[in-house]
Amino acid sequence: QVQLVESGGGLVQAGGSLRLSCAASGVRFSNLFMGWFRQAPGKEREFVAAISWDGDSTFYADSVKGRFSISRENAKNTVFLQMNSLKPEDTAVYYCAAKFGLTNSRRFSDYNYGGQGTQVTVSS
Repeated sequence: QVQLVESGGGLVQAGGSLRLSCAASGVRFSNLFMGWFRQAPGKEREFVAAISWDGDSTFYADSVKGRFSISRENAKNTVFLQMNSLKPEDTAVYYCAAKFGLTNSRRFSDYNYGGQGTQVTVSS
């Protein structure tokens, strides 16, 4: 049974930082393309960042480029999202997602597995 468990969310002031983690189990992690998505109240789920199986390729939404950084440690079956210079508009539930294959996708529906999410709240 595949499980993705996010952690690291919380309340932070604008300009602050948080580091999200997503631990995977039940699947060969190094075969997976990993992504982060977020969903704010009343809005659709949107792509945030993704990383290839070997970490060599990363992809970002324009809204987070230069502020967020995605990385992974295959030996620990974990993917991270370092979030710096946080803004109130970054407030959302953040979801980890995993897909098989070598290509990126910015659509959550293209991912095979998703986590339960972790809340990130940025106060102004």
